[in-house]
Amino acid sequence: MLKVSGPRSKGICSMATLRKVRAVEKHRRRRARRVRVGRPDGQLTSAAGLEAVRELDRVLGVTGALEAGIGAVKERRRGLGGGALVMAMASCQLTGGDFLVSLDRRRADLAGQLLEPVPTPAATTAAGIAKRFTDTHLRGIETAIGKVNTTMVSLVPTVRRSTLLKVATIDGDATDVEVYGRQKEQVEYNHTGQRNLRAHIAFWAEAGVPLAAELMAGAADPRSNSVEILDRAIAALPAGVEHVKARWDAGYFARELAEACVERGIEFAIGAKRTEPVFRAARTVPGHKWVPAIGMDDTEIAVVEYLPGKWPTKNMVCIARRTRIPVDHIPSARARKRRTIDKNQLTLALAGRVEHVFGYSFILTNLDVSDDEKLAGVEWWYRHRTDIEALNKDAKHGGSLRHLPSKYHKVNAVWMWGALLACAISAWLQELAGTDYGNGRGRRTIARLRRELINVPARIIRSAGTTWLRLPPGEQLLATVLPRLQQLPRPG
Repeated sequence: MLKVSGPRSKGICSMATLRKVRAVEKHRRRRARRVRVGRPDGQLTSAAGLEAVRELDRVLGVTGALEAGIGAVKERRRGLGGGALVMAMASCQLTGGDFLVSLDRRRADLAGQLLEPVPTPAATTAAGIAKRFTDTHLRGIETAIGKVNTTMVSLVPTVRRSTLLKVATIDGDATDVEVYGRQKEQVEYNHTGQRNLRAHIAFWAEAGVPLAAELMAGAADPRSNSVEILDRAIAALPAGVEHVKARWDAGYFARELAEACVERGIEFAIGAKRTEPVFRAARTVPGHKWVPAIGMDDTEIAVVEYLPGKWPTKNMVCIARRTRIPVDHIPSARARKRRTIDKNQLTLALAGRVEHVFGYSFILTNLDVSDDEKLAGVEWWYRHRTDIEALNKDAKHGGSLRHLPSKYHKVNAVWMWGALLACAISAWLQELAGTDYGNGRGRRTIARLRRELINVPARIIRSAGTTWLRLPPGEQLLATVLPRLQQLPRPG
């Protein structure tokens, strides 16, 4: 006789009884779980964080500014307007929508529609309205962004406001968007053989906000409209900015752009082409004139005696940056980095006559480089031009600028602005909610913001005139962000 312990045993039982009990338990464990799918719950949404976007729209008046800036798109002012369309596209892309049909999926989230800043249109409706946009309507989006920027700056803490208004840096860049439809308007092959369209963007670096943009043909030269984009970007900055700076890479190496900056009193820096004259000037710099670069190992900078012909000469200098490359680390012949090496040095290195070479970059600027500290500071500031490359990446992989879904160029241009507005909303929201603790360096990408804030499931419950969001257990960013936004006043 054995004594069996446990919830199912009482007292003493025989070995046969024990075996029977064990067999029953084993059969119970083998039995499959019964899981059934019940009726859909209309109170559940997968994107409760859109309430934060709705609250941001209330605080900054984004939709109202867009409607006023874009103006009438249709002959009769009924239904969805142009500003509401762009806002709906941005909201959809914040949740992860990557094609026009994603608007239909957002409409299917009935509970989520209660939290949207504007009603989500059907995909066909959105495409039909977007086709009506003209260049003037698209410029109105930039006007609206300028108005919202002014409102946003007025709501941030005093220290942050003074920082944003003291110096505003405009970064310009163009990014290619590969497409696959041969019938898409203005599609061309670029230098890599891809069929694409080209988005030309100007960006306010300190605030992380796109200011001006244009969807160009696939092989268009961004220098052709760089001055126009610069002027539109300046107009979209908030009122009260004291000083404007600008920076571009070597793809914008153009005298007209430099002259435009000088005429407008803008301090700027443009990457210079690596030509034989500029390499020749770098060879003549004495060794003691090279200054260590900030935050880069084996890298030095110096002012060289070089200016392109017919460029403005007042306060203009050329800065050279060189990075030491050991001979056994010289890139292959097809590598882009190999083109940064002086051909004379490369010849000596391949012949085994030197132990290292230098990779060079050159910058033309009218900034003050009168001493070594200022020189190093200018080069360090220009190096952060990569902020706009981070924006391009965020617009493509956080928003949906990686896709241009329509055959029609105007629809694709509006879709591009939906992605850029999503980037702006992300930056404005984090600025006002106080989650960007690094003054731009601690800002979350859209992909991270979507995971932590936007695409949070919740049950929507109404009680006594109050709407409650029942979030999952655990720490939720929405519970921190939403009360902070709700404390902010409406725009005056």
